[in-house]
Amino acid sequence: MRDPQPSAPTAYDMERSVGELRTALAAHGITLPSLRVDLPTFAGTYPPSAGLIALGNCNTATASKLAAVLREAAAQ
Repeated sequence: MRDPQPSAPTAYDMERSVGELRTALAAHGITLPSLRVDLPTFAGTYPPSAGLIALGNCNTATASKLAAVLREAAAQ
């Protein structure tokens, strides 16, 4: 018997994830302007959809701040 395919995330799941990530980043003063659902994810022909989130581009100051927050969290 084959294992069932994992269910693909819905558009709602993906938008919720983007919102949660945006809120968590904002709590640390970080904004990723291009943060969004990766729309080409829905164009794939192989199930299940990957449900990718595009983190987008950011400047070096934002990247450095994000790295610092992640290092601090890893140390806890």
